[in-house]
Amino acid sequence: MTKKILLLGSGELGKEFVIAAQRIGQHVIAVDNYENAPAMQVAHQFEVINMLDGTELDRIVAKHQPDFIVPEIEAIRTERFYDYEKQGITVVPSAKAANFTMNRKAIRDLAAKELGLRTANYRYATTAKELEEAVKEVGIPCVVKPLMSSSGKGQSTIKSTEDIEKAWNYAVEGSRGDVVEVIVEAFVTFDSEITLLTVTQNDGLPTLFCAPIGHRQERGDYQESWQPATISEVALTEAQDMARKVTEALGGAGLFGVEFFLTKEGVYFSELSPRPHDTGMVTLANTQNFNEFELHLRAILSLPIAEITLERNGASAVILASENSSQPTYSGIEKVAALSKTDFRIFGKPTSRPYRRMGVVLTHDTIETPIETITERAKETAKLVSVNS
Repeated sequence: MTKKILLLGSGELGKEFVIAAQRIGQHVIAVDNYENAPAMQVAHQFEVINMLDGTELDRIVAKHQPDFIVPEIEAIRTERFYDYEKQGITVVPSAKAANFTMNRKAIRDLAAKELGLRTANYRYATTAKELEEAVKEVGIPCVVKPLMSSSGKGQSTIKSTEDIEKAWNYAVEGSRGDVVEVIVEAFVTFDSEITLLTVTQNDGLPTLFCAPIGHRQERGDYQESWQPATISEVALTEAQDMARKVTEALGGAGLFGVEFFLTKEGVYFSELSPRPHDTGMVTLANTQNFNEFELHLRAILSLPIAEITLERNGASAVILASENSSQPTYSGIEKVAALSKTDFRIFGKPTSRPYRRMGVVLTHDTIETPIETITERAKETAKLVSVNS
């Protein structure tokens, strides 16, 4: 049953996916645009290419003849995926899902226009002038995001007309790929945000949901996440219904990270990733019977997942770098290791820069323990670790 998996993108999420694959005997080739990326350190083979170069992508697919292509990042020449599917290669979750979700425009139009899901009012802009017009239409405050980006790069909030030019320049700087276009969203007044990890399966097996994950962001990137998030049964049912509709429309099998805003008016669809989600790293605290990477792998391989159960409450908090370094080192790890109901992961990134995510602290406790207590412990514990140059 050993399959060959071509992993496109080799960051910390890819690394945990490779570890899960190694544990059940799968063969992984990790790909990224720099050497010694985290997932390369644990994969059988690796390739260093520019994944936005379609010719290079074709070359390594032909060279390795994988059974599965598993995207981990956005900056990939995803239109090639349709050809790979025709060649009999399974693109995870599907070529359609990868193409739609690598570009915020396609997934937002699918959710809002085709499926009728509740979303923030939005417009698109391809120039600073168009951004100015879009801001007039959706109103201030509003949020600007590049159509192609990751980990909050290029995302900002416009609070006055003076912010428009700065927001455009920042979005262009943070954009990935060759698409220079932004989405402008009306600001949604929300009580909280959640990620609903949604697992679609092959062979007619039902879509499964993990317990909702709450998270807090800064600079468009998550800082802490916790599971389970506090949410009413009515809101959870609404979010699950939305997640089921959008993942069914995209097709294929695998784990999706579906993000929602919880508001007084109801649940708003926000974004979707067709792969393990950074906020889902909380599942590495063994909050579930399977972590998100194991679920993604099992769904891909058509291994039936009988159920997903919440085993204990948990939280994660990121360890960030504060400066540039070509040989980052870490201090304070022994302090974390001495704490009970606590764990950590150092991702092994070969270089650091300000605010780069270099590791994560994990805390857990019983299901009866208030989730706020566990999250605060994770947040305070992450401060014990320093990334040094």
